[in-house]
Amino acid sequence: MAKHTEEKSASPADTESAPTRFRSGLEAYERDGEDRPPYILTYTEIKLLGIAGVGFFLDAYDLFIINPVATMLQYRLYGGKNLPNNLQGLLKASANIGSVIGQFGFGYCADAFGRKAIYGKELMLIILATILCIACPTNDLTPNGSLIYLSIFRILLGVGVGGDYPMSASITSDRAVIRKRGTLLAYIFANQGWGSLIGSLATIIVLACYKHVMNDEGETSKVDGVWRIVVGLSLIPAFGTLYQRLTLPESRRFKASQRVEIEELDDLKAKNEVETEIVPTSSKNTSDEDIQKESLEKKAHFKEFVQYFSEWRHAKVLIGTCVCWFLLDIAFYGINLNQNVVLQEIGYAGTTGTPWEKLFKVSTGNIIITVLGFVPGYYVTVFTIEKLGRKFIQIQGFLMAALFLGILAGKFDSFDNASFIVCFAFLQFFFNFGANATTYCYPAEVFPTKYRASAHGLSAACGKAGAIISALGFNTLTASIGTPNVLWIFFACCIAGAGFTLLLPEVAGRDPDAILAEELKEQ
Repeated sequence: MAKHTEEKSASPADTESAPTRFRSGLEAYERDGEDRPPYILTYTEIKLLGIAGVGFFLDAYDLFIINPVATMLQYRLYGGKNLPNNLQGLLKASANIGSVIGQFGFGYCADAFGRKAIYGKELMLIILATILCIACPTNDLTPNGSLIYLSIFRILLGVGVGGDYPMSASITSDRAVIRKRGTLLAYIFANQGWGSLIGSLATIIVLACYKHVMNDEGETSKVDGVWRIVVGLSLIPAFGTLYQRLTLPESRRFKASQRVEIEELDDLKAKNEVETEIVPTSSKNTSDEDIQKESLEKKAHFKEFVQYFSEWRHAKVLIGTCVCWFLLDIAFYGINLNQNVVLQEIGYAGTTGTPWEKLFKVSTGNIIITVLGFVPGYYVTVFTIEKLGRKFIQIQGFLMAALFLGILAGKFDSFDNASFIVCFAFLQFFFNFGANATTYCYPAEVFPTKYRASAHGLSAACGKAGAIISALGFNTLTASIGTPNVLWIFFACCIAGAGFTLLLPEVAGRDPDAILAEELKEQ
């Protein structure tokens, strides 16, 4: 078992001989247990993942729940007819539009003002937006007005959801042991699968509770209560982790990164194998206020950010993380935000029966899709990321996803249901045992602490730009060129993604802060 030690004052002699000092709670990890596999977590790591991971669970829940909710709104607002194409596209893309703003905005602020000053604010925004969404006055607004209302506040929701990407990634990477950093990040990202799965389960359970009133008594309008409950359930874990986020202390690694003297960065380099954020010797007795004061005297963070990435050796890595995430999300969200095509192929499109039966069948199909590839793919990444490396997993994931997209595109009109399901399951598996996981991990590991959140936020924003393109353009393209040709576009995106991955270095065991220290010495 890992042993926890409380942070306490020490004499200079004690301080110099005690690398195990300065650790308490989530501020530090123990050095023992190095013989255990990376996926075996200590108590403090589990606690950290509970704080950061629940946020990502909410992100996935809130992003993907719009699929069943949009179907419910057809019956509540339009008598079972399809939503207007332009408003349906806006509703499905709204959270991703907000995410673009939140990802870079929160990421930049986290680097400029500190993680502690920003962490938790994105969750407060999610809570506020969720409450405003479930308060939608459908009785007082026109059907189109209700969709516009929901779209506006889902944009606000998306700002909070987007902010959680760089915040949770940076908070975890700042505190992680280098040998387990990728595993911890993959554990957090795996919550996307659970968020999607629990969202589908919640929809089925709430629909089952409404079966009598909707199906037996024929009051289809009661579906208005179903979607509000399903959306509102996300408030439970949100409120459950808000206090922990708001009170999480600043990591020692981030504090050290704000003191840019070469000697201090070199001191951090010398201790990079230690699982704690040891405060550099010259700053051990320095208060948070002093560090903040020194930060104010330095150049503006944006100017430093631009200077750092103006060098090609850094810029090409940022281009790699941004473009790979962009290409991945075009294909990934193109498939997963338009599951009606897949549901039709597996016989769960909900085209026959009463409105309740249709909704229940669609929700059951969503669970099947999630279980087929989402959850298994994430955990294969968790268990293998430190052995296989991020670069290998990302390239093979792109190539294997391209293979199965090509098969789907080529055989789309001739596949029987069983073959389609098998091929689609493998596609989802290699999305998640592949680029969908590693594009999240890469920016959190490859960039120095000083620029990590900003670079991660920019990379994630590029990804969401790809998701928006898919959400807004999939239906139009499908109508004009056909679904198989759209799948060939996704195939090309995956091939290009594998190519751009070659710009990225392998980051297993790599300490970007130590590399920054070497670069500063060379200047």
